[in-house]
Amino acid sequence: MKMFTAVVERCPDTGLYVGYVPGFPGAHSQGETLEELNENLREVVAMILDDGAPPLSGEFVGTQVVAVG
Repeated sequence: MKMFTAVVERCPDTGLYVGYVPGFPGAHSQGETLEELNENLREVVAMILDDGAPPLSGEFVGTQVVAVG
């Protein structure tokens, strides 16, 4: 089983959760719940991998807090 890290945000306009896998072209989706988003991302990544794994153009490293002011 391959594991991928997804970045998840919530759209303030629609309330939907939006996620993407950094560096993995085309691996993005949305859902009304985190569970739905996770399932949608699994389906998208599986479809992409069925066509042969594309080379990752980047790798998720982490997050940082940026202090301003």
